[in-house]
Amino acid sequence: MNKNDRIILVTGASGFIAMHCILQLLEKGFTVRGTLRRPAREASLRATFKKHVDADDRLSFYTAELMSDEGWREAIEGCDAVLHVASPFPRRPPKHEDDVIVPAREGVLRVLRLASELGVRRVVMTSSVVAMICGHKRDGSEVYDESFWSIPEKTVGAYEKSKTFAERAAWEFMDSLSGDSRLELVAINPGVVLGPILDDDYGTTGELVRKLMKRDTPGCPPIGYALADVRDVAAAHIAAMDVPQAAGKRFIVATEHVWFRDIALALDAHLKDKGYKIPTRALPAFVLRLVAMFDKTAKLAVPWINLRMDLSHERATQILNWEPRSMETMVTDMADSFIEFKVA
Repeated sequence: MNKNDRIILVTGASGFIAMHCILQLLEKGFTVRGTLRRPAREASLRATFKKHVDADDRLSFYTAELMSDEGWREAIEGCDAVLHVASPFPRRPPKHEDDVIVPAREGVLRVLRLASELGVRRVVMTSSVVAMICGHKRDGSEVYDESFWSIPEKTVGAYEKSKTFAERAAWEFMDSLSGDSRLELVAINPGVVLGPILDDDYGTTGELVRKLMKRDTPGCPPIGYALADVRDVAAAHIAAMDVPQAAGKRFIVATEHVWFRDIALALDAHLKDKGYKIPTRALPAFVLRLVAMFDKTAKLAVPWINLRMDLSHERATQILNWEPRSMETMVTDMADSFIEFKVA
């Protein structure tokens, strides 16, 4: 089938990862549909994509929400594949964890049920490494791969639980399908996603870089992450859409562990001649806990104090031919895009 004849649906089209998925699909010649919770976003999204690719005739939008059946059938019908990226990612702790867990789980099940019914070939869902590592020992003595699952009863954050429960539910649904269903599922499990934004919505993970650029943090507490460039995450989704050997598998898409201070030092080296003074001094953990009493975004990071994210991306490298960018590239490109869109 010619790429122009293949319709690909990307859910949560206004999100950080989803926008890059849409852009790369359009650049490759696919016809793309996107779902939006707020149809008012369509005009600005079209204007953003038009800066990069002339593909208005291959791009359409549908209004659909994770907790409602309305709009999903129309969005999915006729699609060859679905990239299910939409999932709640709050910038501050929710009032109740079910505010995040239930939409994540119900949303993916709604997409999978309709995809199976309507003859979609493959669904690629965006999960996360937090569906693998939470509740496990994270002192650097263990490198985690796709065989691991987070332990919900030892998991503190609502977002981390939402990713675990949603992906578990997705695989259980696939196990329940009859043998005549042609639907295949792939899970992409990124680390903390950085890289250039395409408009002035910098998402949740962008707060890491933005707080350093705005000096909203006095220094660097002992928290760390395995990172992924948003462009590489999008490329992994698109590869997973078609590589035959990817069907039925999970893929870690994340580079080596880095500490928050490593990110700050990379920013400082890049921005010191542009008038930015990045806080690079190391801070003890109690300072983050103190800041978190007043900053709800900082509160999300408290459970990650002194924990490492040591992960293997060997499967993604071998099967998806995944080639990650460096930490310095994703951090500095994000910073430059923040300056371009005047968000930091």
